[in-house]
Amino acid sequence: MSSTDTIVAVATPPGRGAVGVVRVSGPAVPRVAEGILGRLPPPRAATLANFRDVDGSCIDQGLALYFPAPHSFTGEPVLELQGHGGPVVLDLLLARLVALGCRLARPGEFSERAFLNGKLDIAQAEAVADLIGAATAAAARAAVRSLSGEFSARIDALLAELTGLRVRVEAAIDFPEEDLDLPSWGRIAERLAATRASLDAVRAAARQGALLRDGLAVVIAGPPNAGKSSLLNRLAGEDVAIVAPVPGTTRDVLRQPVNLDGLPLVVVDTAGLRVTADPVEAEGVRRAGQELRRADHVLYVLDATEANADAGAADLEALHAQPPLPADVPRTLVYNKIDLCGASPRIEASPDAATPTRIYLSARTGTGIDLLRAHLKTSAGYPGAEAGGLCSARRRHIEALETAGRHLDAAAELLGGSPVPELLAEELRLAQAALGEITGEFTSDDLLGRIFADFCIGK
Repeated sequence: MSSTDTIVAVATPPGRGAVGVVRVSGPAVPRVAEGILGRLPPPRAATLANFRDVDGSCIDQGLALYFPAPHSFTGEPVLELQGHGGPVVLDLLLARLVALGCRLARPGEFSERAFLNGKLDIAQAEAVADLIGAATAAAARAAVRSLSGEFSARIDALLAELTGLRVRVEAAIDFPEEDLDLPSWGRIAERLAATRASLDAVRAAARQGALLRDGLAVVIAGPPNAGKSSLLNRLAGEDVAIVAPVPGTTRDVLRQPVNLDGLPLVVVDTAGLRVTADPVEAEGVRRAGQELRRADHVLYVLDATEANADAGAADLEALHAQPPLPADVPRTLVYNKIDLCGASPRIEASPDAATPTRIYLSARTGTGIDLLRAHLKTSAGYPGAEAGGLCSARRRHIEALETAGRHLDAAAELLGGSPVPELLAEELRLAQAALGEITGEFTSDDLLGRIFADFCIGK
């Protein structure tokens, strides 16, 4: 790609700071540098310079760095001005650079140009944004691995396997009468099964990477006065919710980010589930039902001191989660207040997947909270912050991998009968196209726009 315009943006966060960075990229950079600095700085060397206005007066003084093409982040000539971080100073610099012929950059346009100029693939470009937005150290490390190309390399390996399969199948289509040394359909089926296994391994890793990036929405629900807000406070490690013995204290949804040994959670405290004539509390109960339907994991908090405490849990869900929760959303029954009834902290996992796990704890004293923390990590499949090899991934990556998997399954089904080479080749092509969308080998302009629109300006 050869851009005809030159873009500019402030690359540091809004507000006051010690240093403010303005980034310029495009073919007009040498001329722009002459206009604002009086000369083009030497390549890749920090140069002290005055940033000058149109009349020659000094707007600011700082460091200028020039990166000639193609050895820059975007692959184009790039100029970075590092001055003082006052918003007025940065606005003056932007106005001067626009007057010199630059255009204000769109969100993510620098990274988009890096992709279009072959400096990054899309997965690596997305990893840049993931690194900036990482909520935990584990998420940051995973983003760095994706940025270095580890995730893309695994996708490229799958694409290479599919290319090898397509070559053999399409050779059988194009040269049916030739005496070619082609593998048997049985051998192709074996290679296809190996490729499917490799894809499953990449998809499992991508799910973990997406979990680190997006986190887990954990909704705390249950009847009034069961200790839901106390449990939120215990998980958060601070008093973020009001706790009172009066039923119905919580009337709105309260969200709190929680770092669970590197696993980002958004813990949602909700109003007690019950039928009420109070219109304000009724609205809180309605919102609780909404959160239940969005949850990745539901914690039903029950009072362990009450007889038959769990008898109404299913009724509560049926009453307030309409439509009902998907069957694959994990549910855990949390029996709180064991300090009041003398019960011991424990976890009871049922061999039946449809039966919720039961955890006995005390949110007030913290007894048994470690059991709940470990259970949340296990149910999410989180290997722990110390686990290596995880790469940052997004939901669109998982969807692309699942689409590719469906086409590979269809190809395997074709091979199980009397193979029709043309249909088999088409399924392999569709699987390859789905994988290619992850790194940008096959990507529509519309998808590109959606991806880079989520980036911050200046990156």
